[in-house]
Amino acid sequence: MKIALVGAGQRGMIYSEYVYETKKAEIVAVVEPDDKKRSAAAQKFGIPLGMQFKRIEDFFQIGRIADAVIIASMDQDHYEQVMIALDLNYDILLEKPISPDPRECLKIQDKANQKGCKVIVCHVLRYTNFFAAIKEIIDSGELGKVITIQHNENVGNYHIAHSFVRGNWRRSDLSSPLIMQKSCHDMDILAWLVGSEASRITSFGSLKYFKEENAPAESSDRCLTCKAAKNCRFDARKAYLPVAGSWPATVLTQDQSEEGILKALKEGPYGRCVYRCDNDVCDNQVVLIEFKNDVTVSFNLSGFTNKISRTIKVMCENGEIRGDDSLNQIEVTKFASNAIDGFEQRVIHTGLTQGGHGGGDVALMNDFICQLESDSNNSRSSITQSVESHVMAYAAEQSRITGEVVNVDVLKGLLRNS
Repeated sequence: MKIALVGAGQRGMIYSEYVYETKKAEIVAVVEPDDKKRSAAAQKFGIPLGMQFKRIEDFFQIGRIADAVIIASMDQDHYEQVMIALDLNYDILLEKPISPDPRECLKIQDKANQKGCKVIVCHVLRYTNFFAAIKEIIDSGELGKVITIQHNENVGNYHIAHSFVRGNWRRSDLSSPLIMQKSCHDMDILAWLVGSEASRITSFGSLKYFKEENAPAESSDRCLTCKAAKNCRFDARKAYLPVAGSWPATVLTQDQSEEGILKALKEGPYGRCVYRCDNDVCDNQVVLIEFKNDVTVSFNLSGFTNKISRTIKVMCENGEIRGDDSLNQIEVTKFASNAIDGFEQRVIHTGLTQGGHGGGDVALMNDFICQLESDSNNSRSSITQSVESHVMAYAAEQSRITGEVVNVDVLKGLLRNS
C-alpha cells in the first residue's frame, strides 16, 4: 500500500507515522510548504528528494503515484486539493473540517460519489471506545428512546490560547470559525448518537475574553519582554517550556531544547500576548439543536475549562447516561420510582487505548487501510456520513451572526443552488 502525505503538520504526521511504523503502508511522497517540516517527514519516512514537494501543483503534475493521499493541510486549502486528487482517482483520508464552506463540502461529496473514490473524514470520535459504548447503549433500547442531550466540549484554557488565539486557527478568514474547526467533531458525534438529521439550529457566542481590554497592567505585546508575565498564566514560557518534546511545544519548532523554544517564542507567533493577537474566532459558544426525530440537544463549547475533555449527559425515557471521556468512564442509571427506593446503576470503564483522541486516531487509520484493501465504501466516517456535521456547524455560525433560528433543510437547498 502506497500513500502520499499532503501537509506534514502534527495531524498528518500522526496518521502517517502509525501506518508507517506498523508497516500497513509506505509513505512515498510528502507535500509541505514549510522546509523544516517537509525535511523532517522525508527523513522519518525515507522519502527520496524527487518525491519531496514544496508546492502541491508540482505533486499533482506527476499524476497518480500512490493508492491514496492523506490531506492534512490548512482548512482553506482542502477543497482545491481534494478536487484535483479526485480527478486523479485518489482515495483520500481528509482531515476535518472537509472545508470551511459547506458548498464545497457538498461538491466534494458529489464528486467522490461520481468518481467512485473513497473520501474518509478524520472524525475520530466515532472510533473511540467511549462514544462507541454510548452509541451501543442508546441503540440497545434498554433506556428507551433518547429525549434530550447535554454535551460539552471543554477546550481547555491553554489549548484555546495555543490554537485559537496565537495559532493557525485564530482567524475565520485564515481557517474557519471555531464551531466548524473544533466542533464539527461534536456535530458529527451528536448526529451519529441521535441517528437523525438536524431540523433547526440556533446559537449564541462571542470572543469575550482574549482581547486587549483584558490585558494586565504593564503587559506588552510579547511574553519575553512583558513585565506582567510573572503573574500571567498565559506567559508562553509557562505554556511551552515544561512540556518540551510533546504537544503543544512541538508545534513551535523542531528544536525542542530550551534555547530552541525560547528562540521560537522570541521570533514566532506563539510568543505573542494572548490579549494582543489578531484573533477573531469565538472563545465560547452555545448551540441548541432540534433533530428531525424530535430529540433536542444543548451543546456548549468553551475555552474556559481547566481540562481538555468532552462530557455528555443523554436523557432517555427510562434512564440516563453520563460520561466523561477524560476519565474513560460512563455511568448508566435506570430511573427509580421515588427518592427513597434504590435505583439500578452501572459504571462502564472504557479503558486506556493506544494513540490520541482516546484511541480514535489508531482505529480511524485501521478503518482507512481496511477500506483501501476492500471494495466496500462503508466507513464510519465516509464523506456522505460526514457532510451533515459541517452543514450543522455552518448553520450554528450563521445563527450566531444573524440571531436567527436556521431551518437546516432550507439552508441545504440554498447551498445546493448557490
